[in-house]
Amino acid sequence: MSPETASYFGYAASVFIVLSFVLKDLQKIRLVNMIGCICFVVYGIFSGWLWPIIIPNALLCVIQGYHLLKK
Repeated sequence: MSPETASYFGYAASVFIVLSFVLKDLQKIRLVNMIGCICFVVYGIFSGWLWPIIIPNALLCVIQGYHLLKK
């Protein structure tokens, strides 16, 4: 993946994370936040295995997924 494409994933992740703070429905917040976290994981992988970005966002994906499936 080109560095430019990886940057688009980073920008998309930022948009999804910010959007999750605008929403009011908890289920939508978790879903949008999880999409943002997934984008950050992809960005971290394709930007040279940036572990400080990959690890927390992967953990947040698992947490958000758990809470979404729990309902």
